Amino acid sequence: MFWWLYGAHTTQSQRLSRPLIMWLQGGPGASSTGYGNFEELGPLTVNLTPRNTTWLRAANVLFVDNPVGSGYSYVTDKSAFTTNVTGIANDLVTLFKAFLDKQPVFQEIPFYIFCESYGGKMTSAFGVALYQAIEAGMIKCNFKGVALGDSWISPVDSVVTWGPYLYAVSLLDDKDLKLVNSAAQETADAVAKGQYEKATELWDKTEAVIAEKTDNVNVYNILQHNTPAFPTSQSLKNAVLDRLYNRHVGLLHADPLTELMNGPIRKKLRIIPGNVTWGGQSGEVFTYQSEDFMKPVISDVSKLLSYGLKVVIYQGQLDMICDTLGAEKWIAKLDWDGLQEFQNTDRVPLYPPSGQKDRHTGAFYKAYRNLELYYILLAGHMVPSDNGEMALEMVERIINQDNSKSALRFT
Repeated sequence: MFWWLYGAHTTQSQRLSRPLIMWLQGGPGASSTGYGNFEELGPLTVNLTPRNTTWLRAANVLFVDNPVGSGYSYVTDKSAFTTNVTGIANDLVTLFKAFLDKQPVFQEIPFYIFCESYGGKMTSAFGVALYQAIEAGMIKCNFKGVALGDSWISPVDSVVTWGPYLYAVSLLDDKDLKLVNSAAQETADAVAKGQYEKATELWDKTEAVIAEKTDNVNVYNILQHNTPAFPTSQSLKNAVLDRLYNRHVGLLHADPLTELMNGPIRKKLRIIPGNVTWGGQSGEVFTYQSEDFMKPVISDVSKLLSYGLKVVIYQGQLDMICDTLGAEKWIAKLDWDGLQEFQNTDRVPLYPPSGQKDRHTGAFYKAYRNLELYYILLAGHMVPSDNGEMALEMVERIINQDNSKSALRFT
């Protein structure tokens, strides 16, 4: 498993006062060290120009290519591919223990896991496994919490809300809403019966109906339509997985990122085996995980809350694939004694620095005890790239909420 660590943008001695954030990409099969790093929150863009909203302004950041087979991570024996989030979580515990043994300074520093999309499903399972490993004395780590960005926590709750969400923003009429809702309900029925492979096929069918009726809306940002297709050389076990991979992972391996990672970056790193291509096994990762796609991990999020860890949920306003309506539905299913109080808490507006003077709203926020929810405006699925300024403000709030200066800045 390949990881890439950046120190916070401060002096070497002051880095010890900054937390460590691990970033996990979605897919499954997308690359944290590639897409998350160069397209979203790392110090350089894909054009190798400085990013002024890099999260290194707030923390040390560890990108991990996960599950094994994603990005520069690879297997030499196909039995090493994981088939569910339990396997992913176990691999991440192994990886993180090895990392902390090699970099013991991070054993004391506050640690957070941030993620996006399917990465939220993986983070929830990994968070539970990590907490249990810490409690068992297997790992020494100052684990503070997780931040789940536009996450595939309860797939069926996302799917059944696609129609109402698109209808509310004028992308469907009554007739088309019924068609989308019908396909979504078939998906939900299959999940209820435990027919997860069939549910994946019906998820694909629901997206096909949406594409036809919305002039091919970009499910990651509903303001975009008919975005260019991203061809992929992956040939998976059936047409459904081919389509889903191309739609949800292939787009994260498009040029110029692939050219950068398999060219200058690979050459610079000097440690990538000659037979390993960045992203070369991502299709196999996607295929091996496919029967786990539609299974929820709400119970894992509930456990994290019960452990007393901070659980942050953040949602991009313009995201359909993991829409806010779906997030509200699965949040309501959490097994947590603070849920009713959380739901009754009023939201408050938040303002990015550039919008402070004219009170330009950047997000809404609500919290009760250790559960927080951010509604990020003007952002789709990839919040750090769509609204980098507000994403960085959110990160600083999460890790500095006891800092009086930070508190004054955001009120």
